[in-house]
Formats: sequence, C-alpha cells, structure tokens
Amino acid sequence: MNLTVEHILLIGSVLLFVSILAGKTGYRFGVPTLLLFLFVGMLFGSDGLGIQFHDMQMAQFLGTVALSVILFTGGMDTRFTDIRPVLRPGIALSTLGVLFTTLFTGLFIWWLSGMSWTNIHFSFIPSLLLAATMSSTDSASVFSILRSQKINLKHNLRPMLELESGSNDPMAYMLTIVLIQFTQAAGMGWGEIAVSFCVQFLVGGVTGYLMGRLATLAMNRLNIDNQAMYPILLLAVLFFTFAITSLLKGNGYLAVYLAGMMVGNHKMAFRRETTTFMDGLTWLFQIVMFLCLGLLVNPHEMLEVAAVATLIGAFMVLIGRPLSIYLSLLPFGKSINHRSRIFISWVGLRGAAPILFAIYPVVAGVEGAQSIFNIVFFIV
Repeated sequence: MNLTVEHILLIGSVLLFVSILAGKTGYRFGVPTLLLFLFVGMLFGSDGLGIQFHDMQMAQFLGTVALSVILFTGGMDTRFTDIRPVLRPGIALSTLGVLFTTLFTGLFIWWLSGMSWTNIHFSFIPSLLLAATMSSTDSASVFSILRSQKINLKHNLRPMLELESGSNDPMAYMLTIVLIQFTQAAGMGWGEIAVSFCVQFLVGGVTGYLMGRLATLAMNRLNIDNQAMYPILLLAVLFFTFAITSLLKGNGYLAVYLAGMMVGNHKMAFRRETTTFMDGLTWLFQIVMFLCLGLLVNPHEMLEVAAVATLIGAFMVLIGRPLSIYLSLLPFGKSINHRSRIFISWVGLRGAAPILFAIYPVVAGVEGAQSIFNIVFFIV
C-alpha cells in the first residue's frame, strides 16, 4: 500500500496519542516513561501491527536532531551554581568513566566472542565499538527520573549525575566514530586519534561557548514584535551551532550542550515562554525518537542475541560501570564517600543515545553492524 500524507498523519497521531496514554499509565506504576515509548514503537512495528520502517539513515537523522534538542535543553536546565562544586568529578565521570566503560566492556565482549558456546564472533576493535556505543548514560532518562520523583539526594549527587549524563554523549560519540574509522580500510594512527579528540573537544567547546553568548545577545537585543518568534530564533541558533561545529570537525553534541548552558545561565528576554517551548519540544522529540527506534527494530532478531546481550548487560551493571566509576573518582579521595560512589554506579541508565550511536556502524557498513544494533537495543 502506498502511504499518502493522510496515512502518515493518521499513523503518527495515533502513535503519539498511544505513547502519551502509555506514559501516563506507566508513571503511576513506576515504569520509566521513555521505555514505554520504545515498547509502543515495537508494538506497532514489523513484528507487531506491521508498520514497516527500516530506513537507518532517516532514523539517524531524526535521532541526531532529537539528541541535539535534548542536550541543549538539558544544558539550559543546568545551573553553574549547582555544578560548580562537582565540576571536576562530573567531567571525570563523563570522560574517563566513558573510556573505562568502553575498555572493560569491550574486553569482556572480546573474551565472550572467543567462547565456543556463544553466537557472536567479534574481533577486538568491533568489541570495543559495541562497548563504545553503550558507554554513555542517557540524559533524558536520568533527568526524567531524578526530577520527576523529586528525590532529595545528599552530597550534590543530583547535579553530578545530571552533569555526567548531559556531557558524556560527546565522548561516546567520538569513541564510536573513531572506532568505526579504525574498522575501515584506511584506519587511523594513535597520533591522529589524539589530534582528532583534541580538535573535537576544542572546536566544540569554543563554538558552543561563543554561540551560546551570541544567542543570549540576540534574544536580548533583537526587538521582535512577536514574542512567539523568540523560541524559534533560539531553535535556529541550536541547529546552526550543531551544523557549523560538525563542519569545522568539532563535536556538535558538546557544542549544543555548552550553548544551552550559556543560554540558561544568563539573563534572557521571555525566558519563561522560551523554556516552556523548549521543554515541550524536547518531550516531542523524545517521543518521536523512541517511537522511531522502536519501529526500526525487528524483535525476533533480538531473540538470537538475547543470551549474549543479557550477559553483556549484567557485566556492565555489576562490574563494568562500578569499576569505571571507582577508577574515575580515585583522584578525589574521601571527598566522595563510599555510599555516594555506590549510588553513582547504579545510575548508569541507558536510553536512546546508545541505540542512536549503534545506527552509525550500520550506516557505515561495518561488518557485524546489525548484530551490534540488536545487542545494544536489547540491553537498553
């Protein structure tokens, strides 16, 4: 059947409506709302009610746009006064934590691949690639749970966890891209990798700071008659920031997060209206992204990797994440007590970002990429 505009709008509106109802019901029983959106997508997908959606490039595009908006809004909600006391450990978690998680989980996957009783056979670099896609925590999930449940955490744990989840996607993205390049014929030397990391961080940081200040200046100085245009202006700056940073070989995700922080921590005209608009847009993109990813997967394919994915997920939860957290926080000694480290270890929530990053190997044509995608989806 050829889908018309009417069909697409009908299906889209039903998906959104069912997702909102599922989210409302799930919240009462303590089920993560975003996870329910994912299940709704799977329910309506190829193995469910039969909606066929297999366009990985379109999913990557939608996911990139959605994640940019989510990170920007997360940056706007991050207060300098909150994160200043936890800035150093937060950055350590979002960089070293991601690196250690990739290394430990990648080694485990590589070891698992060598076992005769498993049905995966990844060499060392693809094992690291699979681990890298899952190495970041999900900002949407962490923000949603910590804020919706109104948890009163001691020792500045909430701002530390929000800073980690909001800022570790750029590191996971860089590791994923570098390891994909490693698997290609050209490859990269260690010197090139180091330069690439430095350029991405430097360009992303500088561009994000400058564009954030420019956005604040534009919002305050431009005298637009219609105040409804101000949020749209901010949205234009957001997408321009991501695009120009990526074209300059910087990290677009880092740039939009920092730009959001600059906007959120300076005086801005029509802040309340703009914040309401961005919050609504963020929820829309979260729903669309999770629905899209749910439609994309074929659940019957995940059954083939269920056993292995369960072992990998258990390793990440019980060993990989806790060990990475303890090593990342070693330089801070007793300033972060043992109970806090245990709690941080258990807030390693994975969400749409790992699934989005798992699409990159598929689009790049990496060998075994479909297995990587299915394993990541199952674990999330």
